Amino acid sequence: MPELEQSRLLRTELPGPRSAELMRRKQAFVSPGVGTTMPVFAARAAGGIVEDVDGNRFIDLGSGIAVTTVGSSAPRVVEAVRQQVEDFTHTCFMITPYESYVAVAEALARLTPGDGEKRSALFNSGSEAVENAVKIARSYTGRDAVVVFDHAYHGRTNLTMAMTAKVAPYKHGFGPFAGEVYRAPMSYPMRDGLDGPAAARRAISIIETQVGAGNLAAVVIEPIQGEGGFIVPADGFLPALAAWCAANGVLFVADEVQSGFGRTGTMFAIEAEGVIADLVVSAKGIAGGLPLSAVTGRAEIMDAVHPGGLGGTYGGNPLACAAALAVIETIEADGLLERARQIETLVLKRLNELKDADPRIGDVRGRGAMLAAEFVDPATGEPDAALAKAVATAAHQRGVITLTCGTWGNVIRFLPPLSISDELLSEGLDLVAAGLKEH
Repeated sequence: MPELEQSRLLRTELPGPRSAELMRRKQAFVSPGVGTTMPVFAARAAGGIVEDVDGNRFIDLGSGIAVTTVGSSAPRVVEAVRQQVEDFTHTCFMITPYESYVAVAEALARLTPGDGEKRSALFNSGSEAVENAVKIARSYTGRDAVVVFDHAYHGRTNLTMAMTAKVAPYKHGFGPFAGEVYRAPMSYPMRDGLDGPAAARRAISIIETQVGAGNLAAVVIEPIQGEGGFIVPADGFLPALAAWCAANGVLFVADEVQSGFGRTGTMFAIEAEGVIADLVVSAKGIAGGLPLSAVTGRAEIMDAVHPGGLGGTYGGNPLACAAALAVIETIEADGLLERARQIETLVLKRLNELKDADPRIGDVRGRGAMLAAEFVDPATGEPDAALAKAVATAAHQRGVITLTCGTWGNVIRFLPPLSISDELLSEGLDLVAAGLKEH
């Protein structure tokens, strides 16, 4: 098959006829609970382009929600998976183990922040890994309570729904939820006006009075929040929380599902402030599109779980492990951490220019290739979800994949693959700007 041309092209109205027919089939046979952002069906993807079944080519500013960080169909990933398929597709690591699982754990020990001996356990999804991080924390500490934060998103399993802040669409109608989950206020510089240490004192005060350190197994936090709106906490917030946890025997768990694996210009977002987590949760970008997640932590913590207490039939599937090793090689060999920082410079410059010209953009924020614009009513500062949705939809119709997020749905996030060219990235931003101008 010929290489996918790295250019935007609209051959048909959107959706095209083949996508429209596939959507009719989806509506007939797929649960309506599984929604879609775009009205088109993918046929191929590579680099910064997704091509649909009608031959339309879209600039990808979503990366499958931060999954194809090294680009769709990255050559090393494709070749590694192809070789592994030829060898074997599954044995279950808990039955007949294989080297690639061990190699991924070795790589995670090297890549996650902090010195000392570390161990990992591999799973399938971010939700599954977060849930297992809580299991590990409870086993190690002998405590039950877990603290999470306003605007958090941790997943769709029963426990992680309890940990997630936003009700619709993630939690509505699905309760009752798991207990012993408590919520603290997040640092949200645009809206609370607090510096990091002050925001941390506010959160810690609530934790101490409403939970009690002696009851608390873990504080679980996204270093940069994902679905909640790409909220970057004020400097000093994360280090203060981590220090309080260390002083009180509470595990600090970094949910790096969306922010990890090179997305923010470092392998993990907590590195920006020198924070060392007790447990780090990885997923999404870890395996270039194959389902894989991990919990990595200090050996004494990971060793607290009894044999057989962690695992799963597909956890650390050999195809996904092969892909993960190829992703790591690609990030390191191709200088993609530096590329993420270059993307940050380009995108923030453009978004800040738009913000300066349009007061409906209340904030521009993010790090690396995890960036966002928050839309507001300029008179009141209240969230403007309708505008964010309209701008994103206009971008879609122009051939750009963009995603909204935020507790109020008023944020557009930019998650380009790190392999995207400056030209495609700039064109995509111009088209988003055109959608904003017409609304």
